[in-house]
Amino acid sequence: MYKQLIKPLLFRFDPEKIHHLIFDLLRLKGSVPGFKSLLRALFDYHHPSLERSLFGLTFKNPVGLAAGFDKDAKLIDELACFGFGFIEIGTLTPRPQPGNDKPRLFRLPEDEGIINRMGFNNEGVQAAVERLKKRKSNIIVGGNIGKNKVTPNEQALDDYAYCIDALYPVVDYFVVNVSSPNTPGLRELQEKEPLRKLLAFVKSRMNTKLKAKPVLLKIAPDLTVEQLDDVIEILKETNMDGVIATNTTISREGLTTPREAVEQIGAGGLSGKPLTKHATEIIRYLRKQLGPDFPIIGVGGIMNENDALEKLEAGANLIQLYTGFVYEGPGIVKRILRSIHRNEKAA
Repeated sequence: MYKQLIKPLLFRFDPEKIHHLIFDLLRLKGSVPGFKSLLRALFDYHHPSLERSLFGLTFKNPVGLAAGFDKDAKLIDELACFGFGFIEIGTLTPRPQPGNDKPRLFRLPEDEGIINRMGFNNEGVQAAVERLKKRKSNIIVGGNIGKNKVTPNEQALDDYAYCIDALYPVVDYFVVNVSSPNTPGLRELQEKEPLRKLLAFVKSRMNTKLKAKPVLLKIAPDLTVEQLDDVIEILKETNMDGVIATNTTISREGLTTPREAVEQIGAGGLSGKPLTKHATEIIRYLRKQLGPDFPIIGVGGIMNENDALEKLEAGANLIQLYTGFVYEGPGIVKRILRSIHRNEKAA
């Protein structure tokens, strides 16, 4: 029903406006008695074998919602009804910022992809904290954090520290985002020495807390093998709790969409089906180099059940959806979970 009736209608309108419209509708309907129960009945899928224990947390299933969908933690309780095992909010910055100029979100239907150059638009970390204090669901929530656009890289540590301190009471794990292509200079923090300094600082900040919470690094898919090896070395050296692979790509290779149309869209990170294979290859490489026990969350081009299973077979412990959720609709979560369950029984 979604792909035949709802998606064609939604895809006739500006993607960012539709995103906000759907959020408004879900928030409105979420206050109607019985609506959330209906969503759970339609989309949730539970089985004890789907539970995953990772970095001290127990996830009811391995399928999460990636950062960027609910940046400001506005719909945690509603989105929890769609069957996700966890939700990642953000990217959040210390101060509110509008992000880049609109339009900044574009669909590539022929490629089942999305290009975005949102630029960490968010209402600031404190606004998200206040919302999370009021949430009723017990779903695991991760806090994806970054620096404000106006903050020089030399002062980035202060921004990450501020976000950690603010979010610590209300999230279950943290993600350090230095891999978005849409904040000028941010990816420079992925270089070996800046990254080592940042991650060592973040871990030391977390160790000042009464109980340290897991801290993960989210990496770009555009790293060379040498850069990946540097990241792996630093992950081990700084005793990070996990890695998320991958963010969006700046590559435009292999697209079906006409080159002129892509060039007209301009800069931004590409997600969806064009990223599927490469993200899986990176996960496979990380697993080989990091060993069997290092936590990996796989994200990038999971558009169906087979994509999800391939990410898991490549070495991901958990997976996340975003673009697949947009193109396939909310039913994709249940289909993936059923497929994982069937695959486990057959093993």
